Amino acid sequence: MQHDIHLFGLNHRTAGVEVRECFALKDQERFEECVLSLGRTVSEVMVLSTCNRVEILVVAPRGSNVSGKVLECWANASGRESPELAPHVYEHRDLAAVEHLFLVASGLDSMVLGEPQILGQLKQAYKASVDKGQARVVVNRLLHKAFSVAKRVRTETGIGTSAVSISYAAVELAKHIFGEMGDKKAMLIGAGEMAELAATHLVGSGVNSLCVVNRTFARAEELAARFKGKAYSFSELIERLPEVDIVITSTGSPEPIIRARDIKDVLKKRKYKPMFFIDIAVPRDIDPDINSLDNVYLYDIDDLKEVVEENKAQRQSEAEKAREIIAAESVKFGRWLDSLDLQPTIVDLLSRGEILARKELRKTLKRLGPDCADEVRDAVETLALTLSRKLYHDPLVFLKRRSHEEGGERFLDLARRMFNLDLDSVPPEAHLDRKPGTED
Repeated sequence: MQHDIHLFGLNHRTAGVEVRECFALKDQERFEECVLSLGRTVSEVMVLSTCNRVEILVVAPRGSNVSGKVLECWANASGRESPELAPHVYEHRDLAAVEHLFLVASGLDSMVLGEPQILGQLKQAYKASVDKGQARVVVNRLLHKAFSVAKRVRTETGIGTSAVSISYAAVELAKHIFGEMGDKKAMLIGAGEMAELAATHLVGSGVNSLCVVNRTFARAEELAARFKGKAYSFSELIERLPEVDIVITSTGSPEPIIRARDIKDVLKKRKYKPMFFIDIAVPRDIDPDINSLDNVYLYDIDDLKEVVEENKAQRQSEAEKAREIIAAESVKFGRWLDSLDLQPTIVDLLSRGEILARKELRKTLKRLGPDCADEVRDAVETLALTLSRKLYHDPLVFLKRRSHEEGGERFLDLARRMFNLDLDSVPPEAHLDRKPGTED
C-alpha cells in the first residue's frame, strides 16, 4: 500500500452536544486550507460535518505522521486548542478507516440505526471534495465503494424496512408526550432536509396544522405548500409561537434563536398551556434556559437517544448481517489498495492476457477438430500466448515509467479499470452524470 488512510472523527458516542457544537467545523474552508498547507504530507482530504458527527478523511503518503497536525488544524478552525478536542476524537487507519466509513455510509454508526439521511450527506461531502480538487484516486474509489456498499446493505438486509431518522425520532417523542396529535399545531423552524422529514412525519402522525418559519421565505413557502401548511417570515417567529403546541428547530444558526425571555410573553398569551420544543440543531437553536419556565418542555438531539434505542433493538439482528457484508467489502477494498503497487498490477495484467488467450485458443482448437496435427496445435498456442504478452508490453513499459512519478497510482488505477482487473460490475448508467474534466 503506497498510502495511509486516516479517518479522524467525533460523533454522538464520543462527545455530547456541547462538545459537538464547539467542533462542528463551521469554518470548513479554514480547516481545509490549514490541512492542505501541510504540503506533500497530505494528498487527499474530505470532510463530513453534520449535527451528529464530524468525519475527516485524509490520505497521506505511506509513513507520514499527520495525526497531530490534523487535530491542530481542526481545533484552530474551531477557535479552540487541540488538547480540548483530543479526548473526544477517534482515529482509524487503513482498513479500519475503510470499514468505519462503510459503517457510516450504511447508517450503522448513526444515532438512529440504519437511517438513510447520512448517505445523502456523505454524497454532498464527497461532491464538495471533488469540486475543490481534493479527492483523487483513493478518495474517489473509496467513496464510490462506500455508496455501493450502502446500497447493498439496504438491498440485502432489513435495516431500512421503515423510515427512520432524527426527525422521525423527534416526532415519535412528541407522540409519547401528547398521545393524540389531532388537536395539536406544529411549527418547523428551518426548511432544510431535516425539517422536510419532520414535516413528513408530523403530517403522518395527524397534527391539526403545520407552519414553517425560515430565514429564506421562498423556501418556507415551498415547504409549507407541499404539506398544505402556512409559511411565515423569520421576523414573525416570536409573534407566531403562541399559536403552536409543538416546535421543531433545525436551523444552521450559530447562536440560539429562542431564549427564555422570548417565551415568557408567549406562555402568557397561551394562558400557560404546555409547549413542547425539540431542538435537533447543532449548535442548538434554543437556549437551555427555557427549561426553567413552567409548562415548557425542551428536548435536544441527545434526548432523542431513548427513542432511538427502541429502534436499535428492533434492527440489531439486521445490523449483524449488514456488518458481515461490510467486513467482506472492506477486505476487498484492501486488496484493491494493495494492487496500487506496480508489481500486483503487472501480474494481474499478464494473467488476464493469458486467460483470454487460452479461452480463444480452446475455441480455435475446437473448430480445427480432433484430426488437427500436434505441431499445428502447438503453433497456434504459441501464437496466442505470444500475442497476448506483446499486446501488454507497451502498456507495462508505460506503467513502469509513470509509477515512479508523483501521483503515479492514478495510472495504475486507470489501467486496472480499463482492463477490469478487479472484475467490477459497472451499471450502464454509472457515468451518465459525469462532467468533462472530472477525475474519477
